Amino acid sequence: MNQAQQVKVFHALIAPILLAGVPRKFAIINSTLCAALIFAMQNFYLLPIFLFIHLVGMIFTKRDPDFFSIILRSLRQKTYYDV
Repeated sequence: MNQAQQVKVFHALIAPILLAGVPRKFAIINSTLCAALIFAMQNFYLLPIFLFIHLVGMIFTKRDPDFFSIILRSLRQKTYYDV
């Protein structure tokens, strides 16, 4: 009589690492690009654009935490079938 056992897993072990609500890689790339363009062009009008991009990233991440990793994986894979 084998009974199924349930094991509690902490949420932190399976949840992706987020930085300000978006995946860490996306946040680092977005903030680095924002800082580089703002300091290079000395134009602070670009800040709302990058904040909007971050907000869109937060919305996508809230819907599916693995959204950006799936997009990156699909861009790297070759297409084998012409459909």
